[in-house]
Amino acid sequence: MSEQPTELPPADIEYGAEAPVTGQGRMQAAWGSSEGDEDMSSPQATQPTSTGHVFEQVYKPWQGTLNPRWMRNWAILRHHLLGIFKKGHRPWGMPTRLFVLIVFIASLSDAALTLLSGLIGDGSLHQLWGVSRDNLYGHVLGFFPRNVLYYPIVAALLVGSVISEDRQHGTSALYFSRPITRFDYVGMKFLSVALIQAIVVLLTLALYYFAEIISLGRGWAWIMDTFPLFLAAFVSGMLLIFTYTSIGLALSSVSKGKFFPGIGLLSIVLGTKVLAVLVSTLFDREILYLLSPYDCMAHVGQILIGTQPTYDQYSWTWSLASLVAMNALALYTLSARVSSMEVTRE
Repeated sequence: MSEQPTELPPADIEYGAEAPVTGQGRMQAAWGSSEGDEDMSSPQATQPTSTGHVFEQVYKPWQGTLNPRWMRNWAILRHHLLGIFKKGHRPWGMPTRLFVLIVFIASLSDAALTLLSGLIGDGSLHQLWGVSRDNLYGHVLGFFPRNVLYYPIVAALLVGSVISEDRQHGTSALYFSRPITRFDYVGMKFLSVALIQAIVVLLTLALYYFAEIISLGRGWAWIMDTFPLFLAAFVSGMLLIFTYTSIGLALSSVSKGKFFPGIGLLSIVLGTKVLAVLVSTLFDREILYLLSPYDCMAHVGQILIGTQPTYDQYSWTWSLASLVAMNALALYTLSARVSSMEVTRE
């Protein structure tokens, strides 16, 4: 009885195997590797196999001189800050640049009307737009249009992708593979976003104040009377910038996209404000204002500047404590998330 020839399996036919099985897997045969525990007496194991090349990789540390710490931090700050104004740095989107420019020009409306009142000599126009407690407060913390159309949206556009893109694209490997601490990384990111907002909020406030001095020729006596009010408004603006930046970067650190941090910041600032107004109108209770970042800042700002407070059911110290708690929670979340960022792409 004649033997029937054995047919090769379909997998061997696919790879063109016409010789007997060598006893090694295809991956082992391809790389010429052996595990060392095969039976050397087997005729299959005596067949020659191709061997690969082993390259010795030796790490040689760089022996050059590192730039000082401030220069490395300046490189991060310049990368983000100058990207708003010119190319070659962080590629901020054109809608973001245009909106920041529009808000900057719109924030100068007080200064423009003050200059106009000084040129035409209209006292009634100056009473409406001139430097005073209420106008300094409204320039920074006025809800409409400042904190409903201008400043929160600027902050949302800026924080949307500052840290989330590093998590998404693995850009953190470029930062942490160099002698940059995570504290410096967070600090420069925070300072970059805060400085861009300061150009919109604090620079326009200073131009508004100096426009009054120039247009009406104010003397030293007027400056001595109003400069404390200007400093109080300036501190209120710094508080606003710090709060929006800390909450926004905390949201950006827990996300890998641009949409969630920006929408989340607007939802927190405007959503809590609307909810507190509804509860106050329907039930005559102002306790939910303590959950609103804007209302807490507005209450503290009213006390700093000395204007008439609009929150009567609780003390301003509760607003200050709530504001401190919000910023502490946001900064803790930001530090915890950045500390978990690896050098490799996540």
